[in-house]
Amino acid sequence: MTPAPVIIAIDGRSGAGKTTLAVELAARLRMHHKVSLFHLEDIYPGWNGLAAGIERYVTTVLAPLRRGDAAEWVSWDWEKHYDGRSHVTLPAEIVIVEGVGAAASAARPMLDAVVWVDAPDDDRRHRAMARDGSSYEPFWDSWAAQEDEWLETDQVLDHIDVRVLNRADGNAPDDALQALNYLPALSPVLAPELSARRGLQLKAERIDATPDAAALFQALYARSANAVWLDSSNAASNRGTVDDAGSSNAGSPNAAAERSRFSILADDGGSFGQSVMHSSGTTRLSAGCATAVTTGPFFRWLDTVWGRKALRAPEGYDCEFTLGWLGYLGYELKRETGGSDVQAGTPDAALLFAGRAVVIDHREAAVWLLAIDAPDAGDWLGLARESVLSAASAPESAPRHSAGDPAVGGRTVVLEFSSRDTEDEYKSKITEAQHQIAEGNTYEVCLTTTVTAPDPGLDPWESYLALRKRNPAPFASYLRFGDLTVASTSPERFLRITSDGGMQAEPIKGTRARANDPVIDEALRRGLESSLKDRAENIMIVDLLRNDLSHFAVPGSVTVSRLCAVESYATVHQMVSTIDARLRPGAPRAEAVAAAFPAGSMTGAPKISTMDILDGLESGPRGVYSGAIGYFSLNAATDLAVVIRTLVMGPDGNGGRTLSLGVGGAITADSTPQDEYEEIRTKAFGVLSALGAEFPTI
Repeated sequence: MTPAPVIIAIDGRSGAGKTTLAVELAARLRMHHKVSLFHLEDIYPGWNGLAAGIERYVTTVLAPLRRGDAAEWVSWDWEKHYDGRSHVTLPAEIVIVEGVGAAASAARPMLDAVVWVDAPDDDRRHRAMARDGSSYEPFWDSWAAQEDEWLETDQVLDHIDVRVLNRADGNAPDDALQALNYLPALSPVLAPELSARRGLQLKAERIDATPDAAALFQALYARSANAVWLDSSNAASNRGTVDDAGSSNAGSPNAAAERSRFSILADDGGSFGQSVMHSSGTTRLSAGCATAVTTGPFFRWLDTVWGRKALRAPEGYDCEFTLGWLGYLGYELKRETGGSDVQAGTPDAALLFAGRAVVIDHREAAVWLLAIDAPDAGDWLGLARESVLSAASAPESAPRHSAGDPAVGGRTVVLEFSSRDTEDEYKSKITEAQHQIAEGNTYEVCLTTTVTAPDPGLDPWESYLALRKRNPAPFASYLRFGDLTVASTSPERFLRITSDGGMQAEPIKGTRARANDPVIDEALRRGLESSLKDRAENIMIVDLLRNDLSHFAVPGSVTVSRLCAVESYATVHQMVSTIDARLRPGAPRAEAVAAAFPAGSMTGAPKISTMDILDGLESGPRGVYSGAIGYFSLNAATDLAVVIRTLVMGPDGNGGRTLSLGVGGAITADSTPQDEYEEIRTKAFGVLSALGAEFPTI
């Protein structure tokens, strides 16, 4: 008897392409493993024998193989319509069983992975007829009826690990193998495949050019279902250099210049492209036509795909992003970091894996093209090069409609937002938060609310162009994940971990609206700078983040290099501090991110007890708002922004679409409800005014 094999079932309706997928997948796996392959069509007892065939397969083939024994079984003689010859299928390191019913309920306890293959009905019939000719045609309908009957009584579709949409274009085997790599049950046996995935080579090219980033994004990714633009939209207003340490003194423009140096543009196309959505403990990863489903905490999954140095940066390249994952983490991931479990209407995390990307270095007036070495890398580099040069000579992109003048189908629309809380309700919650402070349950409560409006059909791209024009910011971003769009103009860094282990957080606490009159504007700035209340808010969050970073930092390395500095943006002045630390060698980087998540500037202090208070005060989930946007690079670096000043455009769950904007402020013992309410109006102004909308008055 040999050790029990890993058994992979490939199931699906007739004509979906299971046999071809199984044969091709087995060929790829045989590069590193001994593989056995069994086809259920060899054991079905006739055209009416689906149910009986499944029973034979489970008892005479699957059960002994699961034990590590040879399987002795009798094939069906399709010409004589009776049992035929005896056969033996030997166990191997990996066994692939393929056919309708391979993952039936009686079989599933003995399987390590279930792959379900889908294809359109017309394609399935055409493929089946092409394969089996006229011998199958008279029985197509009766066999399909048996499949229907089986699927009505067997919940196999609820137990799929990998789903493959087989377009018969030759991509299914590679995509399926890539998806199988993410199944924890297969990780030990697929270690050689995982090692090969980490042995990547980077192709890089520098172009001295200053392309219009918006035009470049449209040229490369306008048709991409999933695409990300991490957009340093205020780069032009913050050009300059940082000091040798990469930091600056309080009040210096260099800190903003450093944050605004690079923009990253990418989608999930190409040989290595993938995307992942996580909701309430379930992770769905798509690789081409294959989708793998796993369960478990998101940050545990992140630890399996990020944190090790798999790619080295090219010579002369200063950006920390060397391809990898980009997207957002939603606030409700707090369930994994000490917060309670709240269900959100949007995915708790949405990321894409970019195996190729464009990085704009605004300071050096250069563009870097990055691609993992693959058969399609050369063609993409050529296309990207042409697009960069074309965008460098194009006029600056601007929205077709001016900010404050949104239009649908050439017709100007008026957006009327409503608030989850009326003014009186929000002020009442401020009073309750102060009661919690007086009781000693918290020191500071970052109370938020949400304003929403039905989406009349706004163009998400045009809406983002209007936002970035009105509110340029170092961490602006445009994320598109299918029918969900996130348009952010965030100025706040949540957490940065460099490839060599440097850590940095830059919380914002304290906001003043800007004035058109320079004298008044300067008075507002100075007023923020000297505000004892705002400084107290900021310092409380600094202390919280010092603690968050210390969990995985080298002892004694946590320092505060800037405290309560004021930075000015298009519509607001902000009070910013900078906390630095050094990551402990060997520390799990995904866990270091989790230890600081969500950003303390969006919760209050102490974090865990205050999140519980917020769950009671706030009347719904925050979703994307209050989470983080950024990247997880293949050189083990990450740079994440806090999701504020962000418009979320997506399905409303009832067949329509909705626009959503989260706003909030820090409540302390000496907060004045009216002032706090005015602050959330100030924070909402930049986004709402770009859409021609006003803060709701009721």
